[in-house]
Amino acid sequence: MLFHFGGNFATMKHMATLKDFRDERLRKLHELRELGVNPYPARADRTHSIKAVHQRFNELEGQPVTIVGRIISIRKFGKLAFLVIKDTAGSELQLIWRRGDNDQANYANSELLQSNLSLLDTGDFIETNGTVVKSQTGEESVEVQQLRLLTKALRPMPSKIDGFTNKEERLRRRYVDINVNEAVQERFVRRSKFWRATREFLQSEGFIEMNNPVLESIAGGADANPFVTHMDALDQDFYLRISHELPLKRLLIAGYEKVFDIGPRFRNENYSDEHLPEHNAMEWYWAYADWEQGMQLTERLIRAVCDATWGTRQFTLASGQQIDFGTDNTHFPRISFVEVLKQQYDIAVFDSSMEDIQTALRAHKLEVEKQDNRLRSLDKLWKNYRKTLAGPAFLVDMPTFMQPLAKVQQNKPQLTEQFNLVFGGSEMCKAFSELNDPIDQYQRFLEQQRLRDAGDAEAQMMDIDYVEALEYGMPPACGFGWSERVFWSLEGVSAREGVIFPAMRSEVDATTRETYPELFTTASQKDHDNLS
Repeated sequence: MLFHFGGNFATMKHMATLKDFRDERLRKLHELRELGVNPYPARADRTHSIKAVHQRFNELEGQPVTIVGRIISIRKFGKLAFLVIKDTAGSELQLIWRRGDNDQANYANSELLQSNLSLLDTGDFIETNGTVVKSQTGEESVEVQQLRLLTKALRPMPSKIDGFTNKEERLRRRYVDINVNEAVQERFVRRSKFWRATREFLQSEGFIEMNNPVLESIAGGADANPFVTHMDALDQDFYLRISHELPLKRLLIAGYEKVFDIGPRFRNENYSDEHLPEHNAMEWYWAYADWEQGMQLTERLIRAVCDATWGTRQFTLASGQQIDFGTDNTHFPRISFVEVLKQQYDIAVFDSSMEDIQTALRAHKLEVEKQDNRLRSLDKLWKNYRKTLAGPAFLVDMPTFMQPLAKVQQNKPQLTEQFNLVFGGSEMCKAFSELNDPIDQYQRFLEQQRLRDAGDAEAQMMDIDYVEALEYGMPPACGFGWSERVFWSLEGVSAREGVIFPAMRSEVDATTRETYPELFTTASQKDHDNLS
Protein backbone atom coordinates (compact mmCIF):
# COMPACT_ATOMS: atom_id res chain seq x y z
CA MET A 1 0.00 0.00 0.00
CA LEU A 2 1.59 3.28 -1.12
CA PHE A 3 0.48 6.66 0.16
CA HIS A 4 0.52 9.91 -1.75
CA PHE A 5 1.23 13.31 -0.22
CA GLY A 6 0.19 16.47 -2.01
CA GLY A 7 1.41 20.02 -1.40
CA ASN A 8 0.33 19.75 2.22
CA PHE A 9 2.13 17.08 4.26
CA ALA A 10 -1.11 16.16 5.98
CA THR A 11 -3.32 15.81 2.89
CA MET A 12 -3.53 12.45 1.10
CA LYS A 13 -5.49 10.67 -1.60
CA HIS A 14 -9.18 10.08 -1.25
CA MET A 15 -9.45 13.04 1.17
CA ALA A 16 -8.00 10.95 4.02
CA THR A 17 -6.12 13.04 6.55
CA LEU A 18 -2.96 12.34 8.46
CA LYS A 19 -5.11 12.00 11.57
CA ASP A 20 -7.14 9.23 9.86
CA PHE A 21 -4.02 7.24 9.04
CA ARG A 22 -2.51 7.87 12.45
CA ASP A 23 -5.68 6.80 14.25
CA GLU A 24 -5.71 3.56 12.25
CA ARG A 25 -2.09 2.86 13.16
CA LEU A 26 -2.78 3.63 16.79
CA ARG A 27 -5.53 1.03 16.64
CA LYS A 28 -3.01 -1.49 15.28
CA LEU A 29 -0.54 -0.50 17.96
CA HIS A 30 -3.14 -1.23 20.61
CA GLU A 31 -3.93 -4.60 19.02
CA LEU A 32 -0.23 -5.50 18.95
CA ARG A 33 0.10 -4.71 22.63
CA GLU A 34 -3.03 -6.79 23.33
CA LEU A 35 -1.27 -9.74 21.64
CA GLY A 36 1.67 -9.26 23.99
CA VAL A 37 3.93 -7.82 21.28
CA ASN A 38 6.40 -5.12 22.29
CA PRO A 39 6.28 -2.82 19.24
CA TYR A 40 9.51 -1.07 20.27
CA PRO A 41 12.00 -3.72 21.46
CA ALA A 42 15.46 -2.60 22.49
CA ARG A 43 17.50 -5.13 20.55
CA ALA A 44 17.84 -6.13 16.91
CA ASP A 45 20.09 -8.75 15.32
CA ARG A 46 21.58 -8.58 11.85
CA THR A 47 24.03 -10.87 10.10
CA HIS A 48 24.07 -9.18 6.69
CA SER A 49 23.17 -5.83 5.19
CA ILE A 50 20.78 -5.80 2.24
CA LYS A 51 23.62 -4.61 0.03
CA ALA A 52 25.71 -7.63 1.10
CA VAL A 53 22.89 -10.02 0.21
CA HIS A 54 22.81 -8.61 -3.34
CA GLN A 55 26.59 -8.40 -3.74
CA ARG A 56 27.20 -11.93 -2.44
CA PHE A 57 24.01 -13.51 -3.73
CA ASN A 58 25.67 -16.44 -5.50
CA GLU A 59 27.57 -17.30 -2.32
CA LEU A 60 24.58 -16.80 0.01
CA GLU A 61 21.81 -18.42 -2.06
CA GLY A 62 20.23 -21.14 0.03
CA GLN A 63 21.91 -19.86 3.21
CA PRO A 64 20.20 -18.36 6.29
CA VAL A 65 20.55 -14.62 6.94
CA THR A 66 19.11 -12.13 9.38
CA ILE A 67 18.42 -8.70 7.93
CA VAL A 68 16.73 -5.53 9.11
CA GLY A 69 15.04 -2.61 7.38
CA ARG A 70 12.06 -0.35 6.90
CA ILE A 71 9.02 -1.66 5.02
CA ILE A 72 8.40 0.34 1.85
CA SER A 73 5.71 -1.82 0.27
CA ILE A 74 3.36 -4.71 1.16
CA ARG A 75 1.46 -6.95 -1.29
CA LYS A 76 -0.64 -9.99 -0.36
CA PHE A 77 -1.97 -12.80 -2.54
CA GLY A 78 -3.88 -15.38 -0.49
CA LYS A 79 -1.38 -17.20 1.71
CA LEU A 80 1.58 -15.47 0.05
CA ALA A 81 2.84 -11.98 0.89
CA PHE A 82 5.62 -9.90 -0.61
CA LEU A 83 7.28 -7.15 1.40
CA VAL A 84 10.02 -4.82 0.22
CA ILE A 85 12.35 -3.37 2.81
CA LYS A 86 15.31 -1.00 2.67
CA ASP A 87 18.11 -0.28 5.11
CA THR A 88 20.18 2.81 5.81
CA ALA A 89 22.39 2.22 2.79
CA GLY A 90 19.33 2.74 0.58
CA SER A 91 19.39 -0.82 -0.74
CA GLU A 92 16.09 -2.65 -1.21
CA LEU A 93 15.23 -6.33 -0.90
CA GLN A 94 12.09 -8.38 -1.46
CA LEU A 95 10.83 -10.66 1.32
CA ILE A 96 8.64 -13.67 0.49
CA TRP A 97 6.41 -14.60 3.44
CA ARG A 98 4.30 -17.75 3.21
CA ARG A 99 1.55 -18.68 5.65
CA GLY A 100 1.93 -22.20 7.04
CA ASP A 101 -0.69 -24.24 8.84
CA ASN A 102 1.50 -24.76 11.90
CA ASP A 103 3.27 -21.39 12.10
CA GLN A 104 4.27 -20.25 15.58
CA ALA A 105 5.46 -16.91 16.90
CA ASN A 106 6.81 -15.77 20.24
CA TYR A 107 4.84 -12.56 20.69
CA ALA A 108 6.86 -11.71 23.80
CA ASN A 109 9.90 -11.55 21.52
CA SER A 110 8.04 -9.16 19.17
CA GLU A 111 7.61 -11.96 16.60
CA LEU A 112 4.60 -11.95 14.27
CA LEU A 113 2.76 -14.53 12.21
CA GLN A 114 1.91 -14.01 8.58
CA SER A 115 -1.69 -13.95 9.71
CA ASN A 116 -0.76 -10.75 11.59
CA LEU A 117 0.29 -9.05 8.37
CA SER A 118 -2.58 -6.56 8.57
CA LEU A 119 -0.94 -5.09 11.67
CA LEU A 120 2.10 -4.04 9.66
CA ASP A 121 2.37 -0.87 7.58
CA THR A 122 4.82 0.83 5.31
CA GLY A 123 7.35 2.69 7.44
CA ASP A 124 7.55 -0.04 10.09
CA PHE A 125 10.99 -1.43 10.89
CA ILE A 126 11.33 -5.21 10.98
CA GLU A 127 13.92 -7.93 11.48
CA THR A 128 13.72 -11.02 9.27
CA ASN A 129 15.40 -14.35 9.63
CA GLY A 130 15.17 -16.39 6.44
CA THR A 131 16.80 -18.06 3.46
CA VAL A 132 18.31 -16.31 0.48
CA VAL A 133 16.39 -17.34 -2.64
CA LYS A 134 15.35 -16.25 -6.10
CA SER A 135 11.65 -15.67 -6.70
CA GLN A 136 9.81 -17.29 -9.59
CA THR A 137 10.39 -14.10 -11.57
CA GLY A 138 14.14 -14.25 -10.85
CA GLU A 139 14.25 -11.51 -8.20
CA GLU A 140 16.84 -11.84 -5.46
CA SER A 141 14.86 -12.28 -2.25
CA VAL A 142 14.76 -13.70 1.26
CA GLU A 143 12.12 -16.26 2.19
CA VAL A 144 10.89 -15.42 5.68
CA GLN A 145 11.23 -17.99 8.43
CA GLN A 146 10.75 -15.56 11.32
CA LEU A 147 9.78 -11.91 11.41
CA ARG A 148 10.07 -9.48 14.33
CA LEU A 149 8.61 -6.01 14.62
CA LEU A 150 11.31 -3.52 15.65
CA THR A 151 9.40 -0.23 15.39
CA LYS A 152 5.76 0.54 14.70
CA ALA A 153 5.54 3.74 12.63
CA LEU A 154 2.51 5.89 13.42
CA ARG A 155 2.77 8.06 10.32
CA PRO A 156 3.09 6.88 6.70
CA MET A 157 6.05 7.94 4.61
CA PRO A 158 5.31 9.49 1.20
CA SER A 159 5.89 7.00 -1.60
CA LYS A 160 9.00 7.13 -3.75
CA ILE A 161 6.73 7.23 -6.79
CA ASP A 162 4.88 10.36 -5.71
CA GLY A 163 7.91 11.93 -4.09
CA PHE A 164 8.08 14.71 -1.56
CA THR A 165 8.67 17.92 -3.47
CA ASN A 166 7.23 20.84 -1.49
CA LYS A 167 10.39 22.78 -0.58
CA GLU A 168 9.13 24.16 2.72
CA GLU A 169 7.92 20.75 3.89
CA ARG A 170 11.13 19.08 2.74
CA LEU A 171 13.28 21.43 4.80
CA ARG A 172 11.03 21.24 7.88
CA ARG A 173 10.80 17.45 7.77
CA ARG A 174 14.23 16.64 6.45
CA TYR A 175 14.02 13.17 8.00
CA VAL A 176 11.21 12.46 5.52
CA ASP A 177 13.04 14.16 2.65
CA ILE A 178 16.16 12.05 3.17
CA ASN A 179 14.10 8.87 3.44
CA VAL A 180 12.17 9.49 0.23
CA ASN A 181 14.68 11.30 -1.98
CA GLU A 182 17.79 9.21 -2.54
CA ALA A 183 19.66 12.13 -4.10
CA VAL A 184 19.30 14.06 -0.84
CA GLN A 185 20.46 11.08 1.20
CA GLU A 186 23.53 10.67 -1.03
CA ARG A 187 24.29 14.40 -0.81
CA PHE A 188 24.75 14.25 2.94
CA VAL A 189 26.96 11.18 2.65
CA ARG A 190 29.17 13.29 0.36
CA ARG A 191 29.02 16.18 2.85
CA SER A 192 30.49 13.83 5.45
CA LYS A 193 33.16 12.75 2.95
CA PHE A 194 33.96 16.41 2.24
CA TRP A 195 34.81 17.17 5.84
CA ARG A 196 36.55 13.83 6.39
CA ALA A 197 38.72 14.46 3.33
CA THR A 198 39.53 17.96 4.58
CA ARG A 199 40.53 16.59 7.97
CA GLU A 200 42.57 13.71 6.57
CA PHE A 201 44.44 15.95 4.12
CA LEU A 202 45.45 18.39 6.84
CA GLN A 203 46.50 15.61 9.18
CA SER A 204 48.60 14.10 6.39
CA GLU A 205 50.32 17.50 6.10
CA GLY A 206 51.20 17.45 9.81
CA PHE A 207 48.41 19.70 11.13
CA ILE A 208 46.94 19.03 14.59
CA GLU A 209 43.19 19.40 15.11
CA MET A 210 42.23 21.70 17.98
CA ASN A 211 38.68 22.26 19.24
CA ASN A 212 38.35 25.83 20.46
CA PRO A 213 35.43 27.44 22.31
CA VAL A 214 32.25 28.46 20.53
CA LEU A 215 31.46 31.05 23.22
CA GLU A 216 33.80 34.05 23.18
CA SER A 217 33.92 37.22 25.24
CA ILE A 218 34.95 39.10 22.07
CA ALA A 219 33.83 38.14 18.56
CA GLY A 220 36.87 38.47 16.32
CA GLY A 221 38.57 37.19 13.20
CA ALA A 222 35.99 38.32 10.65
CA ASP A 223 33.67 41.13 9.58
CA ALA A 224 30.29 39.86 10.77
CA ASN A 225 27.46 40.64 13.15
CA PRO A 226 27.60 38.13 16.05
CA PHE A 227 24.91 36.35 18.03
CA VAL A 228 24.83 37.28 21.71
CA THR A 229 24.00 34.97 24.59
CA HIS A 230 24.34 35.13 28.37
CA MET A 231 26.28 32.80 30.65
CA ASP A 232 24.54 32.63 34.02
CA ALA A 233 27.54 31.14 35.83
CA LEU A 234 29.66 34.24 35.09
CA ASP A 235 26.73 36.67 34.74
CA GLN A 236 28.28 37.89 31.52
CA ASP A 237 27.28 38.15 27.88
CA PHE A 238 29.18 36.04 25.38
CA TYR A 239 29.25 35.91 21.59
CA LEU A 240 28.89 32.82 19.46
CA ARG A 241 32.08 32.74 17.46
CA ILE A 242 32.07 34.25 13.99
CA SER A 243 35.49 32.80 13.17
CA HIS A 244 38.02 30.22 14.40
CA GLU A 245 40.92 32.57 13.79
CA LEU A 246 42.13 34.29 16.95
CA PRO A 247 42.09 31.24 19.29
CA LEU A 248 44.08 29.26 16.70
CA LYS A 249 46.66 32.03 16.39
CA ARG A 250 46.95 32.09 20.17
CA LEU A 251 47.96 28.42 19.82
CA LEU A 252 50.81 29.46 17.49
CA ILE A 253 51.93 31.80 20.26
CA ALA A 254 51.67 28.81 22.62
CA GLY A 255 54.20 26.92 20.50
CA TYR A 256 52.25 24.75 18.07
CA GLU A 257 53.31 25.05 14.43
CA LYS A 258 50.39 23.59 12.43
CA VAL A 259 46.85 23.70 13.83
CA PHE A 260 43.31 23.57 12.47
CA ASP A 261 39.72 23.51 13.72
CA ILE A 262 36.55 22.24 12.03
CA GLY A 263 33.19 23.15 13.49
CA PRO A 264 30.24 25.54 13.51
CA ARG A 265 30.42 29.30 13.40
CA PHE A 266 27.60 31.81 13.66
CA ARG A 267 26.99 35.08 11.83
CA ASN A 268 23.80 36.94 12.64
CA GLU A 269 23.01 37.86 9.07
CA ASN A 270 20.31 37.12 6.54
CA TYR A 271 19.81 33.92 4.56
CA SER A 272 20.97 33.71 0.97
CA ASP A 273 21.78 30.95 -1.49
CA GLU A 274 25.40 31.23 -0.32
CA HIS A 275 25.02 31.97 3.37
CA LEU A 276 23.43 30.60 6.51
CA PRO A 277 23.66 32.25 9.93
CA GLU A 278 24.91 28.89 11.27
CA HIS A 279 27.29 26.79 9.19
CA ASN A 280 30.38 24.61 9.50
CA ALA A 281 33.80 25.96 8.63
CA MET A 282 37.48 25.07 8.83
CA GLU A 283 40.53 27.20 9.47
CA TRP A 284 44.20 26.21 9.53
CA TYR A 285 47.28 28.15 10.69
CA TRP A 286 50.81 27.29 9.65
CA ALA A 287 53.83 28.77 11.44
CA TYR A 288 56.88 29.81 9.40
CA ALA A 289 54.84 29.78 6.16
CA ASP A 290 53.70 32.72 4.04
CA TRP A 291 50.87 33.35 1.59
CA GLU A 292 52.77 31.86 -1.36
CA GLN A 293 53.12 28.55 0.47
CA GLY A 294 49.50 28.91 1.54
CA MET A 295 48.32 29.15 -2.08
CA GLN A 296 50.23 26.00 -2.98
CA LEU A 297 48.71 24.13 -0.03
CA THR A 298 45.23 25.39 -1.01
CA GLU A 299 45.60 24.01 -4.54
CA ARG A 300 46.55 20.60 -3.12
CA LEU A 301 43.74 20.75 -0.56
CA ILE A 302 40.87 21.50 -2.96
CA ARG A 303 42.08 18.84 -5.40
CA ALA A 304 42.41 16.20 -2.69
CA VAL A 305 38.93 16.99 -1.34
CA CYS A 306 37.36 16.87 -4.82
CA ASP A 307 39.04 13.54 -5.55
CA ALA A 308 37.86 11.97 -2.27
CA THR A 309 34.33 13.44 -2.28
CA TRP A 310 33.23 13.41 -5.92
CA GLY A 311 35.94 11.49 -7.75
CA THR A 312 36.41 14.36 -10.23
CA ARG A 313 37.97 17.81 -10.48
CA GLN A 314 35.61 19.06 -13.16
CA PHE A 315 32.21 20.52 -12.27
CA THR A 316 29.23 22.22 -13.85
CA LEU A 317 27.73 24.54 -11.24
CA ALA A 318 24.08 25.49 -10.75
CA SER A 319 24.81 28.76 -12.58
CA GLY A 320 25.95 26.78 -15.62
CA GLN A 321 29.57 27.82 -15.07
CA GLN A 322 32.11 25.08 -15.70
CA ILE A 323 35.26 24.81 -13.61
CA ASP A 324 38.28 22.55 -13.65
CA PHE A 325 40.69 22.43 -10.71
CA GLY A 326 43.38 21.08 -12.97
CA THR A 327 46.25 18.68 -12.61
CA ASP A 328 48.72 18.52 -9.75
CA ASN A 329 51.42 20.44 -11.61
CA THR A 330 49.27 23.44 -12.59
CA HIS A 331 48.56 26.64 -10.65
CA PHE A 332 45.47 28.84 -10.43
CA PRO A 333 45.66 32.29 -12.10
CA ARG A 334 45.75 35.43 -9.92
CA ILE A 335 43.37 38.40 -10.10
CA SER A 336 44.35 41.77 -8.63
CA PHE A 337 41.64 43.53 -6.63
CA VAL A 338 43.17 46.92 -7.45
CA GLU A 339 43.43 46.23 -11.18
CA VAL A 340 39.89 44.81 -11.43
CA LEU A 341 38.32 47.96 -9.95
CA LYS A 342 40.41 50.15 -12.23
CA GLN A 343 39.63 48.15 -15.38
CA GLN A 344 35.96 47.47 -14.69
CA TYR A 345 34.84 50.71 -12.99
CA ASP A 346 37.70 53.22 -13.50
CA ILE A 347 38.02 53.40 -9.72
CA ALA A 348 41.41 53.94 -8.10
CA VAL A 349 41.17 52.07 -4.83
CA PHE A 350 43.29 54.56 -2.86
CA ASP A 351 42.65 57.82 -4.73
CA SER A 352 39.06 57.91 -6.02
CA SER A 353 36.65 59.94 -3.91
CA MET A 354 33.62 58.44 -2.17
CA GLU A 355 31.50 60.45 -4.60
CA ASP A 356 33.22 58.72 -7.54
CA ILE A 357 32.77 55.31 -5.92
CA GLN A 358 29.08 55.94 -5.24
CA THR A 359 28.61 57.13 -8.82
CA ALA A 360 30.06 53.81 -9.99
CA LEU A 361 27.72 51.94 -7.66
CA ARG A 362 24.66 53.73 -9.05
CA ALA A 363 25.82 53.26 -12.63
CA HIS A 364 25.79 49.49 -12.05
CA LYS A 365 22.49 49.58 -10.14
CA LEU A 366 24.12 48.72 -6.83
CA GLU A 367 22.73 49.96 -3.52
CA VAL A 368 24.19 53.07 -1.92
CA GLU A 369 23.46 53.17 1.80
CA LYS A 370 23.77 56.14 4.17
CA GLN A 371 26.32 54.39 6.37
CA ASP A 372 28.40 52.93 3.53
CA ASN A 373 32.10 53.57 4.00
CA ARG A 374 34.96 53.17 1.55
CA LEU A 375 35.59 49.56 2.50
CA ARG A 376 31.97 48.41 2.04
CA SER A 377 31.51 50.37 -1.18
CA LEU A 378 34.62 48.96 -2.87
CA ASP A 379 33.63 45.50 -1.75
CA LYS A 380 30.21 45.88 -3.46
CA LEU A 381 31.88 46.80 -6.74
CA TRP A 382 34.21 43.82 -6.53
CA LYS A 383 31.39 41.42 -5.72
CA ASN A 384 29.40 42.70 -8.69
CA TYR A 385 32.27 41.72 -10.98
CA ARG A 386 33.12 38.56 -9.03
CA LYS A 387 29.81 36.88 -9.91
CA THR A 388 30.97 36.65 -13.55
CA LEU A 389 34.09 34.63 -12.67
CA ALA A 390 33.93 30.86 -13.08
CA GLY A 391 37.45 30.32 -11.75
CA PRO A 392 39.29 28.81 -10.09
CA ALA A 393 41.55 31.77 -9.40
CA PHE A 394 43.19 33.55 -6.49
CA LEU A 395 42.12 37.11 -5.66
CA VAL A 396 45.18 39.09 -4.52
CA ASP A 397 46.21 42.71 -3.81
CA MET A 398 43.67 43.45 -1.08
CA PRO A 399 44.15 46.95 0.46
CA THR A 400 45.43 47.08 4.02
CA PHE A 401 42.36 49.00 5.23
CA MET A 402 40.17 46.09 4.10
CA GLN A 403 42.07 43.42 6.04
CA PRO A 404 43.14 44.31 9.59
CA LEU A 405 44.77 40.93 10.35
CA ALA A 406 47.14 40.42 7.39
CA LYS A 407 50.76 41.35 6.74
CA VAL A 408 51.50 43.96 4.09
CA GLN A 409 53.37 43.22 0.87
CA GLN A 410 57.00 44.23 1.22
CA ASN A 411 57.13 46.09 -2.09
CA LYS A 412 53.56 47.41 -1.93
CA PRO A 413 52.88 48.42 1.68
CA GLN A 414 49.33 49.59 0.87
CA LEU A 415 48.41 46.00 -0.06
CA THR A 416 48.23 42.87 2.05
CA GLU A 417 49.60 39.38 1.52
CA GLN A 418 46.08 37.99 1.24
CA PHE A 419 44.60 35.50 -1.21
CA ASN A 420 41.00 34.40 -1.67
CA LEU A 421 40.10 31.28 -3.64
CA VAL A 422 37.44 32.33 -6.19
CA PHE A 423 35.22 30.03 -8.21
CA GLY A 424 31.59 29.94 -9.22
CA GLY A 425 31.28 33.68 -8.74
CA SER A 426 32.15 33.53 -5.02
CA GLU A 427 35.09 33.75 -2.69
CA MET A 428 35.45 30.31 -1.17
CA CYS A 429 38.33 30.97 1.20
CA LYS A 430 40.17 33.82 2.80
CA ALA A 431 43.84 33.42 3.68
CA PHE A 432 46.88 35.59 4.31
CA SER A 433 50.28 35.97 5.84
CA GLU A 434 49.30 36.68 9.42
CA LEU A 435 50.04 40.00 11.04
CA ASN A 436 52.27 39.36 14.07
CA ASP A 437 53.40 42.91 14.89
CA PRO A 438 51.48 43.75 18.11
CA ILE A 439 51.82 47.53 17.65
CA ASP A 440 50.54 47.40 14.07
CA GLN A 441 47.75 45.04 15.13
CA TYR A 442 46.70 47.41 17.92
CA GLN A 443 46.50 50.35 15.51
CA ARG A 444 44.40 48.34 13.02
CA PHE A 445 42.04 47.27 15.79
CA LEU A 446 41.68 50.92 16.76
CA GLU A 447 40.70 51.78 13.18
CA GLN A 448 38.15 48.94 13.16
CA GLN A 449 36.77 50.19 16.47
CA ARG A 450 36.31 53.65 14.95
CA LEU A 451 34.30 52.05 12.14
CA ARG A 452 32.13 50.23 14.71
CA ASP A 453 31.58 53.45 16.63
CA ALA A 454 30.51 55.10 13.36
CA GLY A 455 27.79 52.49 12.88
CA ASP A 456 29.50 49.61 11.03
CA ALA A 457 28.15 46.60 12.99
CA GLU A 458 30.39 44.20 11.04
CA ALA A 459 33.68 45.94 11.78
CA GLN A 460 35.95 43.97 14.09
CA MET A 461 36.01 44.46 17.83
CA MET A 462 39.06 45.49 19.79
CA ASP A 463 40.58 42.31 21.30
CA ILE A 464 43.15 43.62 23.74
CA ASP A 465 43.90 40.14 25.09
CA TYR A 466 44.96 39.07 21.59
CA VAL A 467 47.20 42.15 21.29
CA GLU A 468 48.79 41.23 24.62
CA ALA A 469 49.25 37.64 23.42
CA LEU A 470 51.08 38.93 20.33
CA GLU A 471 53.46 40.82 22.58
CA TYR A 472 54.76 37.44 23.79
CA GLY A 473 55.70 36.72 20.17
CA MET A 474 53.98 34.84 17.34
CA PRO A 475 56.11 33.37 14.55
CA PRO A 476 55.47 34.40 10.95
CA ALA A 477 52.58 32.30 9.71
CA CYS A 478 49.94 31.78 7.05
CA GLY A 479 46.28 31.28 7.95
CA PHE A 480 43.39 29.96 5.88
CA GLY A 481 39.65 29.49 6.26
CA TRP A 482 36.82 28.05 4.21
CA SER A 483 33.25 27.04 4.95
CA GLU A 484 30.90 24.39 3.64
CA ARG A 485 29.89 26.90 0.98
CA VAL A 486 32.63 25.16 -1.03
CA PHE A 487 30.59 21.96 -0.75
CA TRP A 488 27.27 23.66 -1.58
CA SER A 489 28.72 25.24 -4.70
CA LEU A 490 30.27 22.04 -6.05
CA GLU A 491 27.06 20.14 -5.26
CA GLY A 492 25.10 22.76 -7.18
CA VAL A 493 22.65 23.46 -4.34
CA SER A 494 21.64 26.42 -2.21
CA ALA A 495 22.85 26.85 1.35
CA ARG A 496 19.64 25.55 2.93
CA GLU A 497 19.61 22.52 0.61
CA GLY A 498 23.23 21.85 1.54
CA VAL A 499 22.75 21.36 5.29
CA ILE A 500 20.73 18.68 7.01
CA PHE A 501 18.55 20.75 9.33
CA PRO A 502 18.53 24.45 8.36
CA ALA A 503 17.18 26.89 10.93
CA MET A 504 13.59 27.86 10.18
CA ARG A 505 10.95 29.97 11.81
CA SER A 506 9.05 27.90 14.38
CA GLU A 507 5.53 27.14 13.20
CA VAL A 508 2.77 24.77 14.31
CA ASP A 509 0.28 23.80 11.63
CA ALA A 510 -3.40 22.96 12.11
CA THR A 511 -2.82 19.22 11.70
CA THR A 512 -0.31 19.18 14.56
CA ARG A 513 -2.70 21.12 16.78
CA GLU A 514 -5.45 18.62 16.01
CA THR A 515 -3.15 15.62 16.59
CA TYR A 516 -2.00 16.77 20.04
CA PRO A 517 -5.00 18.54 21.57
CA GLU A 518 -3.68 18.18 25.14
CA LEU A 519 -0.68 20.35 24.23
CA PHE A 520 -2.52 22.95 22.22
CA THR A 521 -5.30 23.97 24.56
CA THR A 522 -5.50 27.71 25.15
CA ALA A 523 -3.43 27.65 28.35
CA SER A 524 -0.82 25.16 27.25
CA GLN A 525 -0.52 26.86 23.86
CA LYS A 526 0.51 30.08 25.56
CA ASP A 527 3.26 28.23 27.45
CA HIS A 528 4.37 26.47 24.27
CA ASP A 529 4.55 29.74 22.33
CA ASN A 530 6.61 31.32 25.10
CA LEU A 531 9.07 28.41 24.95
CA SER A 532 9.25 28.67 21.15
